[in-house]
Order: sequence, then structure tokens, then C-alpha cells
Amino acid sequence: MKTAVIHRDSDSGHTPSDDEKKIGVDAGGLEPLAHGQLPPDPDAGLSEAEKARIDRALLWRLDIKLIPWLCLLYLISFLDRTNIGNARLDGLLEALHMTPGQYNASLSIFFVSYALFEPLTNILLKRLRPSIFLPVIMVIWGIVMVTMGLCHNPQGLMAARWFLGVAEAGLFPGINYYLSCWYKRNEFGIRAAIFFSAAAVSGSFGGLLAAAIGLMRGVGGKGGWAWIFILEGIATVVVGVASFWMVHDFPDEARFLSDDDRARVIRRLKADKQSSAEHEEFKMSYFWASVKDWKTWTSAIIYMGADGPLYAFSLFLPTIISGLGYTSTTAQLLTVPPYAAACIVTVFIGFLADRTGQRGLCNIGVSLLGVVGFAMLLGSGRPAVQYVGTFLGAMGIYPCIANTISWVSNNTEGVYKRGVTLGFVIGWGNLNGVVSSNIYQARERPRYRTGHAVVMGYLVVCLFGGSVLQYVLLKAENTKRLAGKRDNWNEGKSPEEIELMGDTRPDFIYTL
Repeated sequence: MKTAVIHRDSDSGHTPSDDEKKIGVDAGGLEPLAHGQLPPDPDAGLSEAEKARIDRALLWRLDIKLIPWLCLLYLISFLDRTNIGNARLDGLLEALHMTPGQYNASLSIFFVSYALFEPLTNILLKRLRPSIFLPVIMVIWGIVMVTMGLCHNPQGLMAARWFLGVAEAGLFPGINYYLSCWYKRNEFGIRAAIFFSAAAVSGSFGGLLAAAIGLMRGVGGKGGWAWIFILEGIATVVVGVASFWMVHDFPDEARFLSDDDRARVIRRLKADKQSSAEHEEFKMSYFWASVKDWKTWTSAIIYMGADGPLYAFSLFLPTIISGLGYTSTTAQLLTVPPYAAACIVTVFIGFLADRTGQRGLCNIGVSLLGVVGFAMLLGSGRPAVQYVGTFLGAMGIYPCIANTISWVSNNTEGVYKRGVTLGFVIGWGNLNGVVSSNIYQARERPRYRTGHAVVMGYLVVCLFGGSVLQYVLLKAENTKRLAGKRDNWNEGKSPEEIELMGDTRPDFIYTL
């Protein structure tokens, strides 16, 4: 017989302070709540149909308030980290007297600082509040972007790229963690996909924008490459300042929620066995819980299988297309359609994975599209075939980024454990950008066999193979839990201690 488990508010075991017992103090708040107690149900006495209608209206309001602005932030973030590929086509190497090796080094150094600082950022986000942390890092990296346009030598560019990585490190893992604290597990995937599709849109938009800004070459004595950095950096600063008013805090503090809506958000998270709406003190035990969890490392393998190819593709797509014999402006414009296709498939896979609950199978199937695409790039020298290969490559890479992040979030319970795990997984994935930055060598133009072969290896071994491995292991564990073979883990534990177990609780069923 299965052991009965009482689901409480948090995976923390500490005794909450009076402030922690209040949900939404800053917004007028609810009545003080004892540890483990739900807010009063504002819809008590209503019919199920009326409750469903109110829930749909609430979800729509959350989407309108949260998703569009966060998509804009990530669009700008991805644009700012990858526009160096567009700047290269507009004379960057010649103006700074850079060798191809120095250019690749300037790409790599970004990913080193980016990966080093990512695991820490979700802890800072939780402690400093999203409405402060996210705007501050945006303003900083916008200023760094402007300085990139003022560089006069390779050393200055590399220094700027290092600090760009430091400043940008908090955005992607931070926003994914933030969104996972607002939505139920079967609602998160499509939102994460829409959010990440901004990366694909930035690829399309980046090519168009670079083609337009490139026409400013010579204005103020600066090349088109410099204006790409300067104007996009100024735009980032403006959006960063606006974000102090446009980014909202976590559900327990968000000012746009009424008391009733705040109670509804928190109650629906509790019904989904989440503790994400609560305050709790950070403890090193949450860090070690993440480190010791095998899912952290299988997820890191999967994510590196998507992220390594992602950066190789986004940084070098303009170079790959120009290698097919097109001029700078034409090559910039030809980068747009593959990204647009990737955007559509990313959103579709997010929707499909939410509806079916089969995130692993979605990863497995989509990764094969990428394998076929890079096989075409590797095996054919015909420009038409290679261009079609870029479409399949984009469609096989981009959806797996958002889907993998959703998979990790769905299967990691605990406020800080989830944040630390996402930081580890995303940080390790981005560290592979160092590899991606160095596999497309100018001497191999126009076939770039080494680059295409390495990307295919990432897709086959890490993305496809890692997804198969994790899917099999999670399915086996779910079978044991459903059969009651893990119920003995609860023996001798109090309800609070059982809650501390997070996703290792015997009644927690993993998303496949």
C-alpha cells in the first residue's frame, strides 16, 4: 500500500518568520498563513464551470503581463551575443586587423565568462527580485555593447566580450526559472518555447537589421560593423531602463495581482505540487541536492547536445551562406528564412510536448531533423542542397533548447534546487560555445567539413543519445514509484521531512 503524503508549501524545513508567513505583503497582502497552509479559496462556492472560466482568464492575464516583454528581453540578449557574426561580414576583421584565430578567441571568451557566472545567477535573482536584477544586468551589457563598437584592436574586443558574458549570464536561466515559478508543469513548455523562439526571431531580425545598419558605414568615420554594436547597444540600454517598470516580481510579490488573483496563482501551483511561490532561506543543502541528482548531469549532456550546435549555427550561419558565393547584404538576408522556420517549429513542439507530456520523445524526434540537415551540409557541395540543410539544421536544434529546459524544470522540485539545477545545466551547455566558436575554420571555406561533422556529433551522441538515456531511466523510475517500490523512502519521516525530499518523494511522477 502506498504511503499517504501531505503536500506542504515548501521544500524548506526552516521555521518561517512572520514576514515569510505573509504572502503578498507588498501588494496589500493576504492574511498571515501558518507553514503548510493554503491561502483562502476566493472561488469557494462557485461551480466548476465558473472556476474554469476564472482560471482561463487568469492564465491569459499572466501571459499578457509576462511573456511579451520577456520575449523582447531575450530577443535583444541573443541578438547582442551573436551579432558579431553579422559584424564580421561588414568589415570587423579588416578594421581591427584581426586574424581568424583572434576572431574565434573573441567568440570563445564570451562563453567562458557566461558559463562561469550562470550557476550563481538564479540565487541572486531570487534574493534581489526580478524587477531589480534583470533590468540592472541589461543596462550593464548594453553599455558593454556600445564599447564593442568603439574598440580599435582585438584585445579591446576580447575584453568587451568577456564582460558581455558576465552581464548576460543571468538572463536566460533567470527567466526560465522565473517562468517556472508562475506556471503549472503542463503549461510551462509552450511558454518556454514562445520565449525561446525569440532567439530564432533574433536571427531573422538580426540579419535584416545588420543589412540596414551596414548602410551607415562611413558615418562618423566608423564602419558598418561598429554601428551594429553601437546602435544595438543603445537600444539594449533603453529597454533595460524600461524594464524597471515592465518586469514583475514572483507571484507572492507581483504588484499587478489582486489579492484574489494572488491566492489563485499560489493555490494552482500547490495543486501542481510546486513550492515555487514561497520565500525561503538559501541553504547549501539545496546546492548539494542538485549536484548529487543524476538528472542534473543527464540533462547537462542533453543540453550540451543542443546548445553546442545552437551557437555554431547562430554564430556562423552568415559565414556559411556567404561561403556559398553570396555578397554580404544578400548573405545577411538569406539567414532570415531558416530562423523563421525554426521559430514556427519551436512553438509547435512546445505545444505538442505540453499536450502529450512526452518531452523526451519530442527531443528524440526533432534531433533527427538536425542530423539530416547537417548530413546534407556535410555531404553535398551544391548550394541549393546546403541551403535546405540549414533549414533542417535550425528546425532540429532550436526546439530542443526550450523543450530540454522545460523537461529539466518539470522534473526538479524545490525553489532553490530548481534554480541551481537550471544554472548548472544551462551553464554547462553554454560552455560548449567555446567549442562551437572554433570549429568553423576559414581555411575550410566553403565546405566547413570539420564544423559540420562536430555539430552532427553533438546532435547524435549528446542530444539524441542523451534524450534516449534519460527517457529510459525516468520511465523505469516512474514504474517503480507507481508500483509502490519507493514508498519505504517515507518511513519514519515527518510531513515536513517528506516535503524536503522534493522530486525524490515517492509520489512525485517524472515527466517523460
